[in-house]
Amino acid sequence: MGDAAATFLELVSARQGHFQLESGHHGALWLDLDGLFVEPHRIEPLVARLSAALRAHDVASVCGPLVGGAFLAQSVATALGAEFSFTERIPAAGSDGMYRARYRLPPALARRVQGKRIAIVDDVMSAGSAARGTYAELQACGAQVVVVGALLVLGSAGVEFFANHGVAVEAVARGPYQLWEPAGCPLCAAGAPLEKSDRRPSQWP
Repeated sequence: MGDAAATFLELVSARQGHFQLESGHHGALWLDLDGLFVEPHRIEPLVARLSAALRAHDVASVCGPLVGGAFLAQSVATALGAEFSFTERIPAAGSDGMYRARYRLPPALARRVQGKRIAIVDDVMSAGSAARGTYAELQACGAQVVVVGALLVLGSAGVEFFANHGVAVEAVARGPYQLWEPAGCPLCAAGAPLEKSDRRPSQWP
Protein backbone atom coordinates (compact mmCIF):
# COMPACT_ATOMS: atom_id res chain seq x y z
CA MET A 1 0.00 0.00 0.00
CA GLY A 2 1.06 3.58 -0.58
CA ASP A 3 1.62 6.40 1.88
CA ALA A 4 -2.02 7.53 1.80
CA ALA A 5 -3.25 4.04 2.66
CA ALA A 6 -0.72 3.81 5.47
CA THR A 7 -1.88 7.17 6.82
CA PHE A 8 -5.49 5.98 6.77
CA LEU A 9 -4.69 2.71 8.52
CA GLU A 10 -2.92 4.63 11.28
CA LEU A 11 -6.29 6.21 12.11
CA VAL A 12 -8.19 2.93 12.54
CA SER A 13 -7.65 -0.35 14.35
CA ALA A 14 -7.49 -3.63 12.47
CA ARG A 15 -7.52 -7.28 13.37
CA GLN A 16 -7.21 -10.57 11.55
CA GLY A 17 -9.83 -13.30 11.68
CA HIS A 18 -12.71 -14.79 9.73
CA PHE A 19 -15.49 -12.29 9.09
CA GLN A 20 -18.75 -12.19 7.17
CA LEU A 21 -19.30 -8.93 5.34
CA GLU A 22 -22.62 -7.29 4.73
CA SER A 23 -22.27 -8.17 1.04
CA GLY A 24 -22.26 -11.86 1.99
CA HIS A 25 -18.55 -12.28 1.22
CA HIS A 26 -16.07 -13.61 3.75
CA GLY A 27 -12.81 -11.82 4.52
CA ALA A 28 -9.82 -12.11 6.82
CA LEU A 29 -9.43 -8.49 7.94
CA TRP A 30 -11.60 -6.26 10.11
CA LEU A 31 -11.22 -2.48 10.24
CA ASP A 32 -12.86 -0.73 13.17
CA LEU A 33 -13.87 2.66 11.75
CA ASP A 34 -15.97 3.83 14.69
CA GLY A 35 -13.32 6.31 15.82
CA LEU A 36 -12.33 7.59 12.38
CA PHE A 37 -14.32 10.83 12.61
CA VAL A 38 -13.87 11.51 16.33
CA GLU A 39 -11.00 13.92 15.62
CA PRO A 40 -11.98 15.49 12.27
CA HIS A 41 -8.73 17.42 11.89
CA ARG A 42 -6.81 14.16 11.61
CA ILE A 43 -8.58 13.16 8.41
CA GLU A 44 -8.83 16.67 6.91
CA PRO A 45 -5.93 16.06 4.49
CA LEU A 46 -7.58 12.87 3.21
CA VAL A 47 -10.97 14.57 2.87
CA ALA A 48 -9.34 17.45 0.98
CA ARG A 49 -7.70 15.04 -1.46
CA LEU A 50 -10.95 13.20 -2.10
CA SER A 51 -12.84 16.48 -2.55
CA ALA A 52 -10.27 17.66 -5.08
CA ALA A 53 -10.62 14.43 -7.06
CA LEU A 54 -14.42 14.70 -7.09
CA ARG A 55 -14.46 18.36 -8.09
CA ALA A 56 -13.67 17.47 -11.71
CA HIS A 57 -16.95 15.54 -11.95
CA ASP A 58 -19.08 18.68 -11.45
CA VAL A 59 -21.54 17.16 -8.98
CA ALA A 60 -24.48 19.01 -7.48
CA SER A 61 -24.88 16.73 -4.48
CA VAL A 62 -22.87 14.25 -2.41
CA CYS A 63 -24.55 11.23 -0.83
CA GLY A 64 -23.14 8.77 1.69
CA PRO A 65 -24.50 5.70 3.49
CA LEU A 66 -24.81 5.92 7.25
CA VAL A 67 -22.74 5.96 9.33
CA GLY A 68 -19.22 6.86 8.23
CA GLY A 69 -20.10 7.47 4.60
CA ALA A 70 -22.63 10.10 5.63
CA PHE A 71 -20.11 11.89 7.85
CA LEU A 72 -17.66 11.92 4.96
CA ALA A 73 -20.30 13.01 2.45
CA GLN A 74 -21.18 16.03 4.57
CA SER A 75 -17.54 17.12 4.75
CA VAL A 76 -17.02 16.64 1.02
CA ALA A 77 -20.26 18.45 0.17
CA THR A 78 -19.10 21.40 2.24
CA ALA A 79 -15.76 21.48 0.44
CA LEU A 80 -17.45 21.33 -2.97
CA GLY A 81 -20.27 23.77 -2.18
CA ALA A 82 -22.70 20.98 -3.03
CA GLU A 83 -25.84 19.61 -1.41
CA PHE A 84 -25.64 16.73 1.05
CA SER A 85 -27.79 13.63 1.39
CA PHE A 86 -27.52 10.25 3.06
CA THR A 87 -29.00 6.78 2.91
CA GLU A 88 -29.77 4.39 5.73
CA ARG A 89 -29.85 0.61 5.64
CA ILE A 90 -33.25 -1.01 5.88
CA PRO A 91 -34.04 -4.63 6.76
CA ALA A 92 -33.93 -6.99 3.79
CA ALA A 93 -36.14 -10.05 3.49
CA GLY A 94 -34.09 -13.12 4.33
CA SER A 95 -30.39 -13.20 5.13
CA ASP A 96 -28.93 -15.57 2.56
CA GLY A 97 -27.36 -14.70 -0.76
CA MET A 98 -25.06 -11.94 -1.91
CA TYR A 99 -25.68 -8.19 -1.84
CA ARG A 100 -29.02 -8.37 -0.07
CA ALA A 101 -28.65 -5.09 1.85
CA ARG A 102 -30.99 -2.28 0.85
CA TYR A 103 -30.51 1.43 1.45
CA ARG A 104 -33.08 4.21 1.50
CA LEU A 105 -33.08 7.98 1.23
CA PRO A 106 -35.32 9.81 3.69
CA PRO A 107 -38.43 10.98 1.76
CA ALA A 108 -37.52 14.67 1.97
CA LEU A 109 -34.09 13.96 0.47
CA ALA A 110 -35.42 11.61 -2.20
CA ARG A 111 -37.34 14.51 -3.73
CA ARG A 112 -34.23 16.72 -3.83
CA VAL A 113 -31.90 14.39 -5.76
CA GLN A 114 -34.07 13.92 -8.84
CA GLY A 115 -32.23 14.88 -12.02
CA LYS A 116 -29.04 15.94 -10.20
CA ARG A 117 -25.46 14.82 -10.77
CA ILE A 118 -24.52 12.89 -7.66
CA ALA A 119 -21.32 11.61 -6.07
CA ILE A 120 -21.60 8.65 -3.70
CA VAL A 121 -18.87 8.58 -1.07
CA ASP A 122 -17.91 6.10 1.62
CA ASP A 123 -14.97 5.84 3.99
CA VAL A 124 -13.84 2.39 2.74
CA MET A 125 -15.08 0.37 -0.23
CA SER A 126 -14.25 -3.22 -1.03
CA ALA A 127 -17.23 -5.36 -2.04
CA GLY A 128 -19.18 -2.09 -2.26
CA SER A 129 -22.44 -3.28 -0.73
CA ALA A 130 -23.36 0.08 0.85
CA ALA A 131 -22.36 2.02 -2.26
CA ARG A 132 -24.29 -0.40 -4.48
CA GLY A 133 -27.37 -0.12 -2.30
CA THR A 134 -27.12 3.67 -2.32
CA TYR A 135 -26.63 3.65 -6.08
CA ALA A 136 -29.80 1.59 -6.61
CA GLU A 137 -31.79 3.96 -4.42
CA LEU A 138 -30.49 7.07 -6.15
CA GLN A 139 -31.23 5.56 -9.55
CA ALA A 140 -34.77 4.76 -8.44
CA CYS A 141 -35.19 8.39 -7.33
CA GLY A 142 -34.12 9.74 -10.72
CA ALA A 143 -30.63 10.93 -9.78
CA GLN A 144 -27.63 10.72 -12.09
CA VAL A 145 -24.76 9.03 -10.25
CA VAL A 146 -21.54 10.04 -12.02
CA VAL A 147 -18.82 9.06 -9.56
CA VAL A 148 -18.14 7.04 -6.42
CA GLY A 149 -15.40 8.16 -4.03
CA ALA A 150 -13.74 6.60 -1.00
CA LEU A 151 -10.86 7.37 1.31
CA LEU A 152 -9.67 3.79 0.82
CA VAL A 153 -10.60 1.28 -1.87
CA LEU A 154 -9.57 -2.30 -1.17
CA GLY A 155 -9.68 -4.95 -3.83
CA SER A 156 -11.54 -4.75 -7.12
CA ALA A 157 -15.09 -6.03 -6.53
CA GLY A 158 -16.72 -2.64 -5.92
CA VAL A 159 -14.67 -0.91 -8.61
CA GLU A 160 -15.64 -3.50 -11.21
CA PHE A 161 -19.35 -3.15 -10.44
CA PHE A 162 -19.31 0.59 -10.99
CA ALA A 163 -17.06 0.36 -14.05
CA ASN A 164 -19.64 -1.97 -15.59
CA HIS A 165 -22.26 0.73 -14.99
CA GLY A 166 -20.18 3.53 -16.46
CA VAL A 167 -19.53 5.19 -13.08
CA ALA A 168 -16.05 6.48 -12.26
CA VAL A 169 -14.38 5.58 -8.96
CA GLU A 170 -12.04 8.02 -7.20
CA ALA A 171 -9.94 7.00 -4.19
CA VAL A 172 -7.38 8.68 -1.98
CA ALA A 173 -5.69 5.31 -1.46
CA ARG A 174 -6.01 1.81 -2.87
CA GLY A 175 -4.80 -1.56 -1.71
CA PRO A 176 -5.26 -5.28 -2.39
CA TYR A 177 -7.84 -7.33 -0.57
CA GLN A 178 -9.23 -10.84 -0.95
CA LEU A 179 -12.93 -11.57 -0.68
CA TRP A 180 -14.48 -15.01 -0.94
CA GLU A 181 -18.00 -16.19 -1.55
CA PRO A 182 -18.98 -18.57 1.26
CA ALA A 183 -18.83 -21.69 -0.90
CA GLY A 184 -15.22 -20.97 -1.87
CA CYS A 185 -13.92 -19.53 1.39
CA PRO A 186 -10.62 -21.15 2.44
CA LEU A 187 -11.17 -20.06 6.04
CA CYS A 188 -14.44 -21.98 6.13
CA ALA A 189 -12.68 -24.98 4.61
CA ALA A 190 -10.07 -24.76 7.37
CA GLY A 191 -12.78 -24.71 10.04
CA ALA A 192 -12.04 -21.18 11.28
CA PRO A 193 -14.90 -19.77 13.39
CA LEU A 194 -16.95 -17.19 11.47
CA GLU A 195 -17.67 -13.84 13.09
CA LYS A 196 -20.82 -12.16 11.81
CA SER A 197 -21.68 -8.49 12.14
CA ASP A 198 -24.51 -6.18 11.19
CA ARG A 199 -22.10 -3.35 10.40
CA ARG A 200 -22.39 -1.79 6.98
CA PRO A 201 -19.75 -2.94 4.49
CA SER A 202 -17.69 0.24 4.54
CA GLN A 203 -16.70 -0.91 8.00
CA TRP A 204 -15.42 -4.07 6.43
CA PRO A 205 -12.50 -3.70 4.07
